[in-house]
Amino acid sequence: MSAQSSPSFYVGDLPVYGEAILSPMDGFSDLPFRAMARRLGSAMSYSEFINAIDVMQGHPSVPQKIAYTAAERPMVFQLFDDDPARLLQAALRLRQHEPDIIDVNMGCSAKTVAGRGAGAGLLRQPAKVAQIFSTLSRALDIPVTGKMRLGWDDDSLNYLEIARIVQDNGGQLLAVHGRTKKQAYSGEANWEAIAEVKAALSIPVIGNGDVRTLADIARMRRFTGCDAVMIGRGAIGNPWIFAGLDREDVPAEQVRETMLAHLESMLEFYGAQRGLVLFRKHASRYISPFRLSVEQRQQLLTSQTAADFTRLVDQMSVAELAPA
Repeated sequence: MSAQSSPSFYVGDLPVYGEAILSPMDGFSDLPFRAMARRLGSAMSYSEFINAIDVMQGHPSVPQKIAYTAAERPMVFQLFDDDPARLLQAALRLRQHEPDIIDVNMGCSAKTVAGRGAGAGLLRQPAKVAQIFSTLSRALDIPVTGKMRLGWDDDSLNYLEIARIVQDNGGQLLAVHGRTKKQAYSGEANWEAIAEVKAALSIPVIGNGDVRTLADIARMRRFTGCDAVMIGRGAIGNPWIFAGLDREDVPAEQVRETMLAHLESMLEFYGAQRGLVLFRKHASRYISPFRLSVEQRQQLLTSQTAADFTRLVDQMSVAELAPA
């Protein structure tokens, strides 16, 4: 919990402190990154999205996806599927691991997910969305929430219909990414649509899309009236945004310390080899503002051991670690 004394909003009876939240991102919002963002000020933690089929079949990836620390609470497990009965069974099974919230993914635009009717594919099936939320909210003793896009494409912008269905069927919070499935991550996020959803609902609404700076957080909250702002790509390489710092305001030594601490937590969580490989996508974003040569960047991002990576960072001058 942050130093903030009064909650920013409630999810059901659950208080949430803070107005900036790390977005669930496949391949990024694992325990090491989430826990760091939470320490820096992210108001709650969302897992990477979890396939309900994997939960029911005991896929070996699930335990790592649902691993979390007590300091991350409120902890949200995000599920995706196109089958309401399987979503329910998966949610009940995950409930045994004591999350604070179960979230339904209605936003993933990946072909393998949306193409089979899950993720953003659910936006084309309003009746199924109603069935999912009514079923889960009746069966679970913790809040059920959702994260959605605006529609499948510009010709099917049914976000207000879906938003009302979520609320009317027991949903306790809705996060809205201001793009369509077809847009994926291209173009501009439509903040006006987020404002419409906020005006139409009585449950908390979280805005998502094109938030990269502190000014963006303030502007989105002012423009949409949303209860909090969800930050995805803008937090990769700049988790300090949750501590109230834009990247150019983070001292080089703080970047170094945080980057190496993040690497260490990745090694502990995934093991030495896999942890280093998975850390590279974070490292490329951490070092992107640095005044480094192409050769220096390549050496860092192809380091074969964590010790080599740390040694190369330690060899860099203060000038090289300053933003370009």
